[in-house]
Amino acid sequence: MFSKKKTAGIQQTKLATLIAHDVRIAGDLQFTDGLRLDGHVKGNVSGEPGGQTLLVLSDRGSIEGNVHGYDVMINGKIVGDVIADHFVELQVNAHVTGNIYYQQLRMDCGATVDGKLTRHDVAHAPASLTSIADVARD
Repeated sequence: MFSKKKTAGIQQTKLATLIAHDVRIAGDLQFTDGLRLDGHVKGNVSGEPGGQTLLVLSDRGSIEGNVHGYDVMINGKIVGDVIADHFVELQVNAHVTGNIYYQQLRMDCGATVDGKLTRHDVAHAPASLTSIADVARD
């Protein structure tokens, strides 16, 4: 009669790398485990394919490029598409100009998205989602 509800939220909690607010990177960035980004990246940012990665973009950080990861927490600015294999959290200062593809989503009051929100189910993920992830890594 009662079913257990799936737990929502971030699964990866390890932040192995910090990019400080005064750092600017021009080029693509790939990470494993967890990354906290307070700086600025002009290029694509992606977690290791197949890994349970966590990207935390602080309110001081920004990305001009596509983002792909397992769990993604955004409180800064992204100009590009966001693809999360599991969970996206848009915090109060999040500003995304691009489409967001997610399995689970949490959006705080004040966050803005100028693009489409598209939910996907991992078990029934369309083939086009894989190609979108490939574009994000390119």
